Amino acid sequence: EISACLVGSEMCIRDSRYSKSMDKDQEIERLRQENQELKAALQQAMETIAQLTQQVQELEARLAKDSHNSHLPPSSDRFARQPKSLRKKSTKPSGGQAGHQGHHLMQVATADLSVVQEVSICEHCQQDLRAQPVDHLIRRQVVDLPVPKVVVTQYQLECKRCPRCQAMSQAQAPQGLAAPIQYSASIAALAVYLSQVQLLPDGRITQLFTDLFGLPLSTGSIHRWIAQCAEHLVPVEEAIKTALQQVPVLHQDETGLYQGGKRAWMHVSATARLTHYGVHAKRGREAMDAIGIAPHFQGIGVHDGWESYQGYTYTHALCNVHHLRELTFIEERFGQAWATRMKELLLDMKRCCDQARARGQSDLDALVRQRLIERYQAIIEEGYAAHPPDPSPPVPKRGRRKQHPARCLLNRLHERQEQVLAFLHQLHVPFDNSQAERDIRMVKVQQKVSGCFRGEQGAPFFCRIRGYVSTMSKQGHALLALLESAITGHPVFPQF
Repeated sequence: EISACLVGSEMCIRDSRYSKSMDKDQEIERLRQENQELKAALQQAMETIAQLTQQVQELEARLAKDSHNSHLPPSSDRFARQPKSLRKKSTKPSGGQAGHQGHHLMQVATADLSVVQEVSICEHCQQDLRAQPVDHLIRRQVVDLPVPKVVVTQYQLECKRCPRCQAMSQAQAPQGLAAPIQYSASIAALAVYLSQVQLLPDGRITQLFTDLFGLPLSTGSIHRWIAQCAEHLVPVEEAIKTALQQVPVLHQDETGLYQGGKRAWMHVSATARLTHYGVHAKRGREAMDAIGIAPHFQGIGVHDGWESYQGYTYTHALCNVHHLRELTFIEERFGQAWATRMKELLLDMKRCCDQARARGQSDLDALVRQRLIERYQAIIEEGYAAHPPDPSPPVPKRGRRKQHPARCLLNRLHERQEQVLAFLHQLHVPFDNSQAERDIRMVKVQQKVSGCFRGEQGAPFFCRIRGYVSTMSKQGHALLALLESAITGHPVFPQF
């Protein structure tokens, strides 16, 4: 019995040990699976954190961009801040400099109205001076405005009966006078001027005519005069487009607007003497082909680097003010020393070109240009050393691999060096695209003041009239008289 009990105890012990061994193996396997699951979860969490970190950095970078370090206009600045100019502080005192020719209001030789202020008594001894002759006169003039008054001219058309045939004959009315009463071309020109040049909304124009002249002008009349003026300016617009196709240097830019509630694009092509605006539903190559200037242009086109421009065969020159803003962003956001040096170099290049033009040179000295280019290439290499390519960037579903903003800028400065430094090789090429930006600024002002173009023809009419008045203003013409000539069907052509 004792032996049987011992054998049973040994068997129980062996069963217990076997059971414990099985439990340990199962526990180890369970822990191994949990470890693998935790590793996978940790890897996924790290990837998520990396993505979120990248998104936060991108959002912070977007918030850090404004008009002083990007292409964004000042009107888009989201937070109140003191504007920071790219210009360096001058050592000259403020105000007029030595040798500056001052300007002030000058007296006219012949006044429209003269009023004599008589001297009747001596201011010292009270002697009566009314009978004394005038020794000399001192002139004081006041420039004033007459009281606005509408002048109504009545034309009486004679009607006579022929004694021979008893037929009635009527005198011819002046050209354009068909209604019993109508507004003159000068009033129509003023309304168009206020709408298309001064960019006033229709309601404010009608209020102005009511307050100043007592005329109950309707918005329908304003729109009819705008359409009439634009129709008569069609041949002028075609002549401006033809002239712009033949200029040596052409400035180009584009901006968005809304036409009939839909997104559209305003394209500008300009020089210091000519301006053309075109509106199209597209922003890229299709729009520029339809406008018809870029496909036939063979000079040097200055623009901001928009990819659609690169498809044309003319020579390209990039706007370096855009580069200065982007370099400012890289400098302030990421603290890159190469960006600071590149900004200083580009401004040094501009200064050298300005000085050469002031001396009457047609080209920059070859040695000076070569040294500047060598500095440029050295800074590019420094930037690439600070931003090597990512060995394993994520593959996007579409488009290019996403890169650091600094490396994107470096690639452009390196791959399009000839376009960036076009102003350095040819002094008649400008440093920036400010001409086009100035010309397109009024389009944005119109959008801010008057809103979108509600009708289909509003934007094309505005483009044609605005391009005409911009061109004639550049050439020093008085706009009101020109608009009156255009409304009557006799537009004045600009000089080409």
